[in-house]
Amino acid sequence: MRHQAQVVWWHVYPLGFLGATIRPDGGAASAPAAPTRTLTSLIPWLDYAADLGFEGLLLGPIFRSSSHGYDTLDHLAIDPRLGTEADFDALAAACAARGMHLALDGVFNHVGDQHPWVLDALANGPDSPGAKRVRVDHAADGTASAHVFEGHGGLITLRHDAEEVRAYTAEVMMHWLGLGATSWRLDAAYAVPNDFWADVLGRTRASHPDAWFLAEVIHGDYAAIAAASTVDSVTQYELWKSLWSSIANRNFFELDWTLTRHLEFCEAFTPSTFVGNHDVTRIASQVGVDGAIAALWLLMTLPGTPFVYYGDEVGALGVKEDRIGGDDAVRPEYPPTPPADWASAADAARVLEAHREALDLRRKNPWLTRSSVTVELLENTRITYVARGENEGEALRVDADLGADLAAAPHVTVVPVNQT
Repeated sequence: MRHQAQVVWWHVYPLGFLGATIRPDGGAASAPAAPTRTLTSLIPWLDYAADLGFEGLLLGPIFRSSSHGYDTLDHLAIDPRLGTEADFDALAAACAARGMHLALDGVFNHVGDQHPWVLDALANGPDSPGAKRVRVDHAADGTASAHVFEGHGGLITLRHDAEEVRAYTAEVMMHWLGLGATSWRLDAAYAVPNDFWADVLGRTRASHPDAWFLAEVIHGDYAAIAAASTVDSVTQYELWKSLWSSIANRNFFELDWTLTRHLEFCEAFTPSTFVGNHDVTRIASQVGVDGAIAALWLLMTLPGTPFVYYGDEVGALGVKEDRIGGDDAVRPEYPPTPPADWASAADAARVLEAHREALDLRRKNPWLTRSSVTVELLENTRITYVARGENEGEALRVDADLGADLAAAPHVTVVPVNQT
């Protein structure tokens, strides 16, 4: 397998992909004894992903939870809506057989409000085992209130200074790494003290030295966070915003400014780059199909570790809304198997072929992960840059042209420097 920083990842939100009920009646994760589709239902899609050129699968939450997966109830149990541990074993084996890395989404900043620790802390006071693990305030009159995460009443913050929480988190990570996972995405890592991650990751790497850790960081000093926490990578939200915004607003000066920051980050660590994920409006909804293709080529020719969110490879549409259920449009169900007419529509076929070509370029030029970038031409609607590796012959010239008027379709060309 190629090193995890050098692969292109396919990012899948399993509860949505497999058509699970996200908000069951009563707010609890209820599922039929035998769910219609389990994690094994992802296996028919692995050949599709591998054929496109993906060498890593990043799964959204798969552990037992109350609703959307980020309100965890048990990190050591597969969500019954997704099957059993045997289903996970089968999926992990299928990934390994295809040479694909497997990353899991670890929610260790908070747990769901129905988690046993939370219920114990609220019911049994400050000396309870639960109170040592979750942040709950106990008043003199016997009442208790839990610390919620960013105003979400269903998410209760963990006590990251507690040895019980640190040991448990390392145990969870090592458990699933031992069963076939190769990597972890650390949800809401920006809200967790850096020393917690440094401690937990140190314990985990002692037995799994090749594990790779990606921290979700929306804002802040990325390089300082990466250094202090010892994570391998950080989500590059600055580049995400710049890529779609530069195209939508016809202002490549924004991308040029962001590249200055991005290259500074790349000197310190390898950022995780993307134009779509489970939390944001689809790229094709932001900038149209042609704009989405242009954003893809920019993503694949810039340094970092690229992720592609499922559906973006066929130009799916979806707008993120700030309301209950506002994520549903960007977390859709996929068919049981890739249908014969999956990309029969003209736009879908163009986007799919663009992904095939761009991923092939990236796979053949792994040096792009750690490349340097020099901007040669900069205008509002056009940017030309050269990406270079450390060795002779490792250089590509990329020209992105949004066209002379608003009706023009964005266009990107990529050629070896010695063939211009």
